[in-house]
Amino acid sequence: MAKRGPKGPMTDEHKAALAAGRSEGRAVRDYLEALRNNKPKRGRKRTAETIRKRLAAIETELTEADPVQELRLVQERLDLTAELATVGHAVDMTAIEAEFVKVAKEYSERNGYSYAAWRAIGVEAAVLKRAGVSRSEG
Repeated sequence: MAKRGPKGPMTDEHKAALAAGRSEGRAVRDYLEALRNNKPKRGRKRTAETIRKRLAAIETELTEADPVQELRLVQERLDLTAELATVGHAVDMTAIEAEFVKVAKEYSERNGYSYAAWRAIGVEAAVLKRAGVSRSEG
């Protein structure tokens, strides 16, 4: 196998392209994560009060639980405690969405992502339209 020659220094244009790619990727990732984390869940909405009531009930149930029940209850307590910490902390989707709209068309073209792929993971049609990603692309 032939050895490759020494690499030359990276050009300023190449550095700028890499930085732009990282920036665009971060905007897309942040938007998709915010979409996933703020997806409405099925069923009755939990409030901070109902979570606290369940945590109190878990403490009572733990006193008489067998080892497997104890494991399940401890995990439920951990999950509920984490959920309680996020109740009432709404994410400002407008800023995250605005950044996504700025970069989505170019990012989509460069990476070969279709309109259908964006829609399949939950990006709204109106957001894609504002970004300039059309149905005919991809």
